[in-house]
Formats: sequence, structure tokens, C-alpha cells
Amino acid sequence: MEALARLNGPTWFSLGDQDLATHLERTRRLGLGEKLSTITRDFCAAWGIQQVVLPVTDDPVPTWVETTEAGWLPFQEYFVHRQCQPSVKGFRFEGAEKASPAPGVTEAIGSADVVVICPSNPWVSIAPILAIAPVREHLRIKRECIVAVSPIVGGQAIKGPAAKMYQELGITPSALAVARQYKDLIRGFVMDQVDQEQAEQVAKLGMEVLVTDTIMTTVADRQRLAEEVLQFCGKLNGR
Repeated sequence: MEALARLNGPTWFSLGDQDLATHLERTRRLGLGEKLSTITRDFCAAWGIQQVVLPVTDDPVPTWVETTEAGWLPFQEYFVHRQCQPSVKGFRFEGAEKASPAPGVTEAIGSADVVVICPSNPWVSIAPILAIAPVREHLRIKRECIVAVSPIVGGQAIKGPAAKMYQELGITPSALAVARQYKDLIRGFVMDQVDQEQAEQVAKLGMEVLVTDTIMTTVADRQRLAEEVLQFCGKLNGR
């Protein structure tokens, strides 16, 4: 990045050397016609990651953000360059209607004992996955064993612009708002204890509710929450 700056190149998308190496090699291989799922598998092997990591699709599905101030922006232009400052009006996942699930994705969903929608941004992290129609349909079939964890705690996002996006789209950011967004896909909902007063309203959406401490600041916090979520899933499945 320092060398780019000396050459008067664009430096707003600041990356460390390891990130930059990953992106350069992935882009090189994609340019040669290799599939993203193949590249992801090879990278996992190189890094010693034993778990199976699957991109939702091998097809390009770029995220675009519609803003009040600047119209449609590529996601990284909105997120990194403009630091999420423009007000959002909507989102588009270009090419999603034609995209096919990557090899192994629908099989993984079909064979899963449980599916957990983690507490990531519903608008720009989870929605692009759900925009792939066959993936969403396979998830609908598995609804009875799908649980989501709320990324909104006390009306705020623990990290990132999710709460800001809800507000700009005219929705009060809350755990309840997240539950409503997922209501046709999930059986169980996990929310933080500070939002306990919303549990009854969430339950009225037809969901089972787990209220617990969802804030993760240490490895032990992550392990505890993971165990609680899996135990909750087991109860939903009668195990």
C-alpha cells in the first residue's frame, strides 16, 4: 500500500500483505477460468482448515447498494471508500436470479442436522446467500431445524452498519425486526438478554426463542454461545 501511494495509485481499499496475496491469487485463478469453490477448497487446504467451507455460488453475484446521495454504488465503494456514510435505499445482488449453487451447497443443507444463521448483517451478508433461489428453497424445506442468532442487541449492531441500514430503510432496528426478516425460514431465534421484553412478540411469529448472553468478546464466549445454540437446536429437534 505504501508503494501504491508513492505511485499515486488508489489506496482507499487498504489491505495487509496476507489479504492482498489472497485476493491477487484468487483473482489470477478466476481469470484462468477456475471455479471459486475449487479455489476456496485449495486455500483451505493450504491454511490447514479442516472444516468444509463452501461459497454459495461459483457465479459472480456482486452486491450493489442504492443510496440517497450517490445512487447505485458497488458494495466496497459504499462500505470501504465511503465508510457506510451514504443513506441506503435498497440493495441489488446482480446476477443472483441466474446463479446456481456451488457444488455441495444444496447437499450440505439437505444433510445438515441443524442450520445456524449466524449474527451477521441480514442485508448484505445473509441476503446475498438467500438471493440464490435454489438455496433459499432448500432452506425453506429445512425450516424446522434452522435457527438464527440476532446481530442486533439493544437496538444496535455489535459491529458494522446493520442498525444504520434498518433505520434508513424505515425499520426500527431490533431483534424483533431481524426475526421478522427471517420468519419464513427459521424455527428458532436466539436473542440477547437485554432484549428479553421482545421475546413474546418473536414467539408470536411462530418461533421458539432462546434468550441468552450473545455478546462474544473471548474464545470462551464463542464456545459457550455455540454450545447453547446447539443445545437449543437439539431441543427443537427433540434430541
